[in-house]
Amino acid sequence: MSEDKRTVAQQRAKTLKGRIEDYLEAREDIPRGLYMQKSLQERKQRILEILGGSEEDWNDYRWQLANRINDVDTLKRIISLTDDETNAIRKVDKLFRWSISPYYLSLINPDEVFDPVKLMAMPTFLEIEDTYSDLDPMGEEYTNPAGSITRRYPDRLIINVTNECAMYCRYCQRRRNIGEKDEAKPKEEVQASIDYIRDHEEIRDVLITGGDPFTLSDGRLEWIISQLYEIDHVEYIRLGSRTPVTMPQRITDDLVDMLKKYHPIYINTHFNHPMEITDTSKAACEKLADAGIPLGNQAVLLNGINNDKFVMRSLNHELLKIRVKPYYLFHAKAVRGTRHFNTNIDDGIEIMEYLRGYTSGMAIPTYIVNAPGGKGKTPILPEYLVSRGKDHFTIRTWEGEVLTHENHPTIDIKSILKKQS
Repeated sequence: MSEDKRTVAQQRAKTLKGRIEDYLEAREDIPRGLYMQKSLQERKQRILEILGGSEEDWNDYRWQLANRINDVDTLKRIISLTDDETNAIRKVDKLFRWSISPYYLSLINPDEVFDPVKLMAMPTFLEIEDTYSDLDPMGEEYTNPAGSITRRYPDRLIINVTNECAMYCRYCQRRRNIGEKDEAKPKEEVQASIDYIRDHEEIRDVLITGGDPFTLSDGRLEWIISQLYEIDHVEYIRLGSRTPVTMPQRITDDLVDMLKKYHPIYINTHFNHPMEITDTSKAACEKLADAGIPLGNQAVLLNGINNDKFVMRSLNHELLKIRVKPYYLFHAKAVRGTRHFNTNIDDGIEIMEYLRGYTSGMAIPTYIVNAPGGKGKTPILPEYLVSRGKDHFTIRTWEGEVLTHENHPTIDIKSILKKQS
């Protein structure tokens, strides 16, 4: 390589380094669970002392489920609450259910008023101020042809198998389904869903969701999966679960051994902030990945939590460390009681603008807006195609440079080769 070329390359490298320095500086102030194990251990011990549990209990998902915090008096023993916060939780409790697993509660920084995990887990007065949003903006009640199915696309559909979750996220799109009692869908209703799929050969992809399907017993879940697996035209099965985030103890060896009998099987989980990625959630995800189960992440763009270009970049980097591929970034739906989490669509576009080129393609999800009325997922991207002509098109690079690119007609390879033969 000539000295001139090396000089140009070194100058370019210096420019590229300059483009990431703002992120490296901002990252130092972003709480990341993998780097806060001492604090997490201290919070865990405090919760165990208050709840009267042991280390063995903590690692048992059944104990985590049985000891979900769902009353303000218990919560106040663990985290300091102001009178306003306490009153708000009591008022919300009359309208919308809330519940937090002990593990997820340990992720909250009690000294941070606007802690992102706290905002996702604990009710605020903003929930009761939103009285005009729809409880079902996606129109799921109108896309249920049988059983507990939601069908919006030609070749795939959802089966809703339970209303139970390890915790009830404050931005939940299906809060209308969360009653005072945790209930799996009746067996006959799930069977009707499976029978519908069996009778419709165009269905090749089935997503099992809820609530959270991993709150079902291994046996009940396998009953569902095994029937779907036997349908010839079902090519693969997906499961949507937030338990790797909110109750990673659920990912037991027995569960993983059951799941891996039914390959190809995929899991989409739901991390929203780097603080949610801890040694415990890492171990759960790696256990699934080691069993050959591909993992994707469906984050929701949430005001005050991750609507920040640096927070989202950090989240996606942390996900790849635990072998979870950033899959979707969802624009939040306007569900009643959750509107304060909604963002301007420009927030999402800015995030996408500062991912492409600034980080690897592996760390870039697709930004999705769900069309009103359940009309399907619509990808939203920054504009990179500036203009097009007959023999050229103009593009904008990730650095903002506008360039012209040749645009030759597509040649008919088969015709040319046929003439030569």
